Amino acid sequence: MKREEVENGGTYVTWWGGRLRIKGPARGCSGLEGSQTGTMELSMLLLLVLLMGLLLLLVRGHPKAYGHLPPGPRPLPFLGNLLQMDRRGLLKSFLKLQEKYGDVFTVYLGPRPTVMLCGTEAIREALVDQAEAFSGRGKIAVVDQVFQGYGVVFANGERWKTLRRFSLATMRNFGMGKRSVEERIQEEAQFLMEELRNTKGALQDPTFFFHAITANIICSIVFGKRFSFRDPEFLRLLDLFYRSFALISSFSSQVFQLFSDFLKHFPGTHRQVYRNLMEINTFIGRSVEEHRKTLDPSNPRDLIDTYLLRMDKKSDPNTEFHQQNLIITVLSLFFAGTETTSTTLRYGFLLMLKYPHITERVHKEIDLVIGSQRPPALDDRTKMPYTDAVIHEIQRFSDLLPLGVPHVVTNDTHFRGYIIPKGTEVYPILSSALHDPRYFEKPDAFNPDHFLDASGALKKNEAFIPFSTGKRTCLGEGIARTELFLFFTTILQNFSVASPVAPEDIDLTPRESGVGRIPPIYQISFLPHHGG
Repeated sequence: MKREEVENGGTYVTWWGGRLRIKGPARGCSGLEGSQTGTMELSMLLLLVLLMGLLLLLVRGHPKAYGHLPPGPRPLPFLGNLLQMDRRGLLKSFLKLQEKYGDVFTVYLGPRPTVMLCGTEAIREALVDQAEAFSGRGKIAVVDQVFQGYGVVFANGERWKTLRRFSLATMRNFGMGKRSVEERIQEEAQFLMEELRNTKGALQDPTFFFHAITANIICSIVFGKRFSFRDPEFLRLLDLFYRSFALISSFSSQVFQLFSDFLKHFPGTHRQVYRNLMEINTFIGRSVEEHRKTLDPSNPRDLIDTYLLRMDKKSDPNTEFHQQNLIITVLSLFFAGTETTSTTLRYGFLLMLKYPHITERVHKEIDLVIGSQRPPALDDRTKMPYTDAVIHEIQRFSDLLPLGVPHVVTNDTHFRGYIIPKGTEVYPILSSALHDPRYFEKPDAFNPDHFLDASGALKKNEAFIPFSTGKRTCLGEGIARTELFLFFTTILQNFSVASPVAPEDIDLTPRESGVGRIPPIYQISFLPHHGG
C-alpha cells in the first residue's frame, strides 16, 4: 500500500491507498514555540525594566490622571498595573479587579489608562445607550503594523462608516439573481459530508475540516469561488490563518499589547504574525489583479468586483475605495468570518463528545424535524428550539473573544459619573456578560436550558453578546449564525460522534486564552448515523 505525504506550510495531505486523509495545521506555534516566545518577550521586558530603573528613581508620583476616570489599582510609572496581572492571562486579572472595584474600572496597560466594562448592564449602557461615543476602534498591537487603521474592522471615523456600509450592503445583496449564501453553505456542507465519509470512522483532528468549510464561504463571497480541500494555495492560506490566530491568542501577545512601543523593536510573536499576514495580503493582492483583468462592469461576480467598480468612480479624490482598504477589508473578513466560526464548531463538537446525552437530544430533534431525505435548511431553525439552544450555549460557553475587541471613545465622555477623555481605550469584557450570574443560572456549566423557557421554546437573553453589541457588532453575525446552524445540523444528521476518551475525562480547558480562546486538540470519529 503506497503512502505519500506532502507538506505544505505545516499542513499535511496524506494519501493512504488512494484514500485522502487530511491532517490539521501544524500545532507547534501554540505549544513549546509559543511558550518560548513568551519567555523571550518577558526576558526583554525585564531587561527594559532594569534599564528603566534609574528613570523610575527620578520619577515622582504616579502616571498622570486624565479626566475623572473610574477607580482602579494604583499604577507604577511605565509599568502601570503589570505587577497586578495574573500570569495565566489578562482575563483572570480583570475579573479579580471587577470583584474589588465594580463593573467599571481603570487599568493601566503599561503607561496608558484603559477603562474596563464588566457585566451586561455596563457593556450595554456604553455600547448601545451611548453607542456613538463608544464607537471608535482601539488597536490590537500585535496586528496593528499590518492593519494600520485600514479595513472595515480597525478603521475609524468616516472611513469605517463608508467601509461598513459597503460591506454590509454587498453581503446582503450577494448573489442577486444567483445562489444565496444559504445555498452556498448547504453546498459546502455536502462537500464536507463527502470528506467525512471518506474518513470511514477513523479518528480525526477536526481542525482542518472546520477551517476549510468556513474559509470557503468567505472565499465564495469575496473571490466568487470555493477551493478544493486539496488546493495547495488554499491549504497554505488556512495554515497561515491558523498559526496567526494561535499566536495572537498567546500569552506573549498579551505582554506585547502592554508594551508594544518598546517590544516592537525586538524579536517576538509580532514579527511572525506580521510575516504571516503579509503573505496572506500578497495572496489577496494577486486575486485582486486577476479580478481586474476579467472585470465585467455589467456582471460583478463577488465583493472584489463590486469594490473595483467603486474604485473606478473618480468623482471623489478623497475616496476610501482604494487598493489598501480593499486588501485589508478582505483580510478582516477572513479573520472575522473564518477563525471565529471554525473555532466555535471545534468547541461545539468537543462539547458534544463531553455531553452525549445532549448530543442524543439533538439527533432526535433533527430526525423528527428534518429526517434523512433532505439537507437542513435555515427555515428549520425556528422548528428546532433545543438544537438552537445548544448552538447558543456552545457560543456562550466557548467564550471565543473573552476580552472583546478594544473600543475608543470618540470624545470626552460622561459615563456613570466619570469622565473618560477622548481617545481612551475601552475594553468590553464580553466574558463577564456571557458568564453573568444575574442572567445565567449556572454560568460556569454547559447547559442549553439557559436558552429555553418553561415550555421548551427558545428564549432571548440580554447577556448573550458573543458578537458584541452596538455600532461595532460583528458585521458577519448573520452569516456566522447561518453557518453554525447548517454545518452543525448537517454533520449530526449524517453522523454520530465518538471519542477514545471517556466523556468524564474530556478536558475542556483552552490551550490559549488571550484575544481569543482556542480549544484543546482532540480526536473525534464521525460514524454513520441512521436516523429514526
